[in-house]
Amino acid sequence: MKRNNLIILWLLFGMIFIPQTMRAQVDFNKTPDDDLGDNEDAFQELFYEGLKQKSIENYDRAVEAFLKCIEIDKSVPVLYFELGKSYNKLKNFGSAEDAFKKAVDKDPNNEWFLDELYGFYAEQNQHDEALKTVEQLVKYHPDYKEDLVTLLIKTEKYDEALKLLDELDAELGVSVTRDMMRNNVYDLTGRKEEQIENLQSRIKRNPNKESNYLALIFRYSENNQKEKAFETAKQLLNTHPNSQLVHLALYKFYLDDNEPEKAIESMKIVVQSTAIKPEAKLKVLNDFVSFVQQYPQYQSELVEATSMVSEAENGKSLMELGHYHLSNNNKEKALESFEKVLVSEPNNILALKNILLLYIDFETYDLAKSKSSEVLEKFPSQPLFYLINGVACNALGVPNEAIEALDAGIDYIIDDPKMEADFYLQLSKAYTLLNNTVKAKTFSDKAKQIQSSN
Repeated sequence: MKRNNLIILWLLFGMIFIPQTMRAQVDFNKTPDDDLGDNEDAFQELFYEGLKQKSIENYDRAVEAFLKCIEIDKSVPVLYFELGKSYNKLKNFGSAEDAFKKAVDKDPNNEWFLDELYGFYAEQNQHDEALKTVEQLVKYHPDYKEDLVTLLIKTEKYDEALKLLDELDAELGVSVTRDMMRNNVYDLTGRKEEQIENLQSRIKRNPNKESNYLALIFRYSENNQKEKAFETAKQLLNTHPNSQLVHLALYKFYLDDNEPEKAIESMKIVVQSTAIKPEAKLKVLNDFVSFVQQYPQYQSELVEATSMVSEAENGKSLMELGHYHLSNNNKEKALESFEKVLVSEPNNILALKNILLLYIDFETYDLAKSKSSEVLEKFPSQPLFYLINGVACNALGVPNEAIEALDAGIDYIIDDPKMEADFYLQLSKAYTLLNNTVKAKTFSDKAKQIQSSN
């Protein structure tokens, strides 16, 4: 709908409320000299009263005023227009529709009346009626043609919708909005070949437009026509050698064709590109990680590609790289990656968990104790951080501090019996260090009971 594009100033100020047809019928400047003059005065007062009540949202009183105006003069179209809007606000939809239709019947060329009726039908999901109304509106505003396309699709008039889209594209050029409508029709009707033919014809008409090639590559890939998609990607690279977006497709094709060197070059272009969204870059890096797991000889290229990602995007890529190193048991490299994440994302809780667990693995207990204490100030409800702190305190020979941390953290455990057992084992260890064998055994037994039941 283009209702917001219509300037209805005559509904906002004074005498502008009344269209010329009404003014011709009622001359408010005429000196009353008979009963008709009295009616004109009453009409004027009632009309403005109705507008006033509508403006302060007293819609029932507005309806009352407009109906009294209609009793005086049934021929004024704007009365039914205002009456319909007031009924609509009162959710009296049947009466609202009747009033709008009467306004249009009395002034069929009034685009504001038609627009209000169209908006009413659209809100009520009366698509067939909305379609009829918007077909009248396009005479006044060609912009309504896109609304018409939408309604043709909703009423399953797909051929008419595509024909109108073709006309609009020929007249105005291709647009993202209309392409979405077109693709919606193709999806609803299963006309995949027709969709591809449309894109092919666009490339012939405008071989320099990159987006046409990209759309065709996507559609070929969607239809499992990978060879044609690959050929189109190479064609795009030939016509646009500086294209960056094409490499989002090319790297996969190169991998499938067992051309790792070319795939890596495409990946590097993607991760350095300013035209490609961070989410897409992360997907490429994930694929790169999977690729390097199969071909570890390319690990240096993966590290290089990760370092190319801008600082704003680097957190996610470094997390992926850290998990890759963990999966290959390269804990030193993993720790290095996770610590770099904290440079741009100091509150990345997953990175913090991995770092603290690696500190325990490396037996750097001082670091584990101080860092976990620091982190607990930011995340006081994370039981893992209490457990790590307790492990570090036990290892450093400060069992009382371990007990304090473990007692504080155990209440935060929810449905995690393994972690609960670990808490009890650390409590047992702390009480052992304090030579309190009774409590040490109590907690050791609790841990064993949980372990045996799971």
